Amino acid sequence: MPLPTPIQTPPLENPPVVENSPVKVAAPKLAVTRLTLTQFRCYDGARLNTDARPVVLTGPNGAGKTNLLEAVSFLSPGRGLRRARLAEVERIGSPAGAGWAVAARVETPLGPVDIGTGRDMTTDGTSERRLVRIDGHPVRGQVALAEHVALTWLTPQMDRLFVEGTSGRRRFLDRLVFGFDPAHAGRLSRYEHALRERSRLLRDGRGDDAWLSALEDEMATSGVAVAAARRDMVSRLQQACEQATGPFPRADLAVSGTVEDWLADQPALAAEDALRRRLADGRRFDGGSGSAGEGGGGTIGPHRSDLEVRHRGKDMPAEVCSTGEQKALLIAIVLANARLMAAERGQPPLLLLDEVAAHLDAERRAALFGEILAIGAQAWLTGTDVGMFAGLGDAANFFRVEDAHVLPA
Repeated sequence: MPLPTPIQTPPLENPPVVENSPVKVAAPKLAVTRLTLTQFRCYDGARLNTDARPVVLTGPNGAGKTNLLEAVSFLSPGRGLRRARLAEVERIGSPAGAGWAVAARVETPLGPVDIGTGRDMTTDGTSERRLVRIDGHPVRGQVALAEHVALTWLTPQMDRLFVEGTSGRRRFLDRLVFGFDPAHAGRLSRYEHALRERSRLLRDGRGDDAWLSALEDEMATSGVAVAAARRDMVSRLQQACEQATGPFPRADLAVSGTVEDWLADQPALAAEDALRRRLADGRRFDGGSGSAGEGGGGTIGPHRSDLEVRHRGKDMPAEVCSTGEQKALLIAIVLANARLMAAERGQPPLLLLDEVAAHLDAERRAALFGEILAIGAQAWLTGTDVGMFAGLGDAANFFRVEDAHVLPA
């Protein structure tokens, strides 16, 4: 599927272009100012023009608000905020072979960047490969997106982040790391590819020692780098949490795992050697049923690590806190990360906050809006009741979403 040139006119005779009357504000250094959707979820084609202020999308359930946030989430590496297969993103009833595409104009510290991405439809129609263009030029893989866009999100599906499996918490932490270290995405991708290949070879009984050793060497070098980046992220994020004020709870953070424990006591090169030895010694076990379970592919490595969170005020692990407290802890961590990025890199990340305000009392809602504006982040917020966002006033762009149509509020 040839991707549309970013920010080209959607393939509609009269495409809906939605704009808000601009209010002159100091633009943050990272913001989506134009978003174009083609055959994406419930949208045949739409374009939304905005400015650098926060974006509020209100409307009834099922109108298409979260789909717009999902489109923005595809401006970063990965499978988007729903972790959907690429075929699932395509609009039901779209023309055969059309594929879906998202294009955006993104303001960055180095100037505007045009990003286009969509499903590769040049194969047999079953492809799960995503194509990416930056400023009209094809790039290899999705990793390049992390060099231009840092974003994180909170969705209702993440309400159980602390009580479900470790993979969701690792993904959450890795997305925070991407904002500070774009190369983390490439190291993580290389590690996971080597992990899958090693697991397949061991399972099939077809790998010779040289082949497996090469894969384990990649897992050791990339895996230790991944674990080190996570440890560093958690350490700095903890410092940002210490500086928090207001009604959100104070979070205590730690990353646990065998490789992380090694890094606490020895240099990275020694940890790499230790991981190589453990992987080589564990081939027989990892090739059998013993490696089954979350993460798969082996009993040791950063694919087994976990992000641990405690509610300091109650001295309780997050997983035993109430649902409301868990949501407040997540918001506190996201805001701490935004403050940290603004302080260290001069630009906060994009924040995608789906139905977050509805679960907050008036004090916490006001605190959330105040932090977003103080940090200078472009947050994309959704809700059914526009009244919940009255505290933002003219400091935000307001849009109404009805039946896959975006209208100025």
